[in-house]
Amino acid sequence: MPARSIESAAPWRTFRWYMGQKHYSGTYWSATVGDLVIYESRLELSRLLFADFDASVRGIVAQPFLLKTVAEGKVRKHIPDYFLATEDGPVVVDVKPLRRLDDPVVASTFAWTRHVVEECGWRYEVWSDPPPAELENIRFLAGFRREWLFCPELLQEIRGVGLDGVPLGEAARCLPGREEEHVRAAIHHLLWKRELRVDLTSPLGASTLVGRAA
Repeated sequence: MPARSIESAAPWRTFRWYMGQKHYSGTYWSATVGDLVIYESRLELSRLLFADFDASVRGIVAQPFLLKTVAEGKVRKHIPDYFLATEDGPVVVDVKPLRRLDDPVVASTFAWTRHVVEECGWRYEVWSDPPPAELENIRFLAGFRREWLFCPELLQEIRGVGLDGVPLGEAARCLPGREEEHVRAAIHHLLWKRELRVDLTSPLGASTLVGRAA
């Protein structure tokens, strides 16, 4: 099956709800695809946030397909967590906490999955616990991802202001004729779109320096 056809696929399975479940399932509105994408755990949601923030990703499909093969004399089945259409080609993603990666069943499943995926010429990725500060920063900026909520004229005015090296707390006052809270929110939106940049490896604050995207 060509990768392009998978980009419009419906999830092979949806998430389940039951009393006492250990995972938090739900849906996330993705700015990349302009639609809801499902997740089955908080860790899957984290990978979804990073994918939505990644400018190279142009498509996201959750639970994209069922893989079936014969490995070690047995029929094996597995549904990967995400399929990402990127500028560098398709990426198939499985999400699992670091503490579970040494489990023999998990390791075996991921090993034959990698073999099948890479035979297609695609990339395979196992995603585990992300850096906490980076995750929280991206989670915060995701609150400003909906472009239709921002005034195009205001965004254009901010683009015309030199914010290189300006602390985030001062950047909100770069347009005296505009309400500060509106400017601050618009700056956060441009950070989400990566038109502006900050160091995401440390918690965002008033002293965080803003720069132009490369």
